[in-house]
Amino acid sequence: MAVLSKAEVPPWGLAIAGSTGAVLANALVYPLDIVKTRLQVQIKQHAQDPPQDAETTNHRHYDGTMHAIMSIVEDEGIKGLYSGMAGGLLGVASTNFAYFYWYSTVRTLYLTRVSKGVNPSTAVELSLGAMAGALAQLFTIPISVVTTRQQTQPKGDKKGMVATAKEVINGEHGVSGLWSGLKASLVLVVNPAITYGAYQRLREVLYPGDKPLRAHEAFLLGALSKSLATIVTQPLIVAKVGLQSRPPPARKGKPFKSFLEVMRFIVEKEGPLGLYKGVAPQLLKGLLVQGILMMTKERVELLFILLFRYVRKVRKEKLEQLAAIAAKKIDEAKVAVAAS
Repeated sequence: MAVLSKAEVPPWGLAIAGSTGAVLANALVYPLDIVKTRLQVQIKQHAQDPPQDAETTNHRHYDGTMHAIMSIVEDEGIKGLYSGMAGGLLGVASTNFAYFYWYSTVRTLYLTRVSKGVNPSTAVELSLGAMAGALAQLFTIPISVVTTRQQTQPKGDKKGMVATAKEVINGEHGVSGLWSGLKASLVLVVNPAITYGAYQRLREVLYPGDKPLRAHEAFLLGALSKSLATIVTQPLIVAKVGLQSRPPPARKGKPFKSFLEVMRFIVEKEGPLGLYKGVAPQLLKGLLVQGILMMTKERVELLFILLFRYVRKVRKEKLEQLAAIAAKKIDEAKVAVAAS
């Protein structure tokens, strides 16, 4: 049997494979997503800060991942660990579909028209990933904004996706509020760019060729590449969450206007290490999600390759049958003409 190649799968097939893996992975580890968001958005209380309203804020200060999990379950029940899951998975599916579609498209164009089949350098790989990530963010960031708001809503103020979107629109920035954190998100395209650039480079070094990876190989490469990207971009991730969530009590309802303003506020309140809060669940989530995502993506891509091969085989057999029938009719016509 011929070697299986991703070149046989169109961009939409690769996009479906990527988004399927992302949805499955994020569904399995969604409680970690809630925990890392809650940890990243909380600000240490100071004596001069106004008191927090238990009904409209997450008034508990979480001391770490396990304390956050236990506190959320105690305050909101098990379902509290799955707040905003529908919107979160919708955002994951749309973002990853858009990312993998554009990534496979721009990479294919580069290979066919620029490099003429030669694998791109690490810098080019990162640039292609950043370009795809920027295109994906422009279309999908409103879902991310709504999901972040839902994840940080306290028990006494839970809302659905539509109501949460209206709350954002009715805020200080109007409809443009749905694109809060866009600049930070565009800067953060270096995260998937680093992730998939590192994944591609590690794959070429450790497993050369276009042969599909085994499940554990894809998991390992995905986890390693995501860990590297998370450590590099964690301060921007924290700033983005701060932009998309409700302003902390110390801001007296005044929303942040830029990710630099968020970072300055966090450093002022908590010191430089505050920019790395929530990094433990963020890393664990990234390890599991990226590992499961790439493992699942490789399997789905393999299924698409086999499916397209089967379809081509069936088409070829039908064409051969039609050609045989046509040839037979031509021969019969010739015999009839000769007999007459």
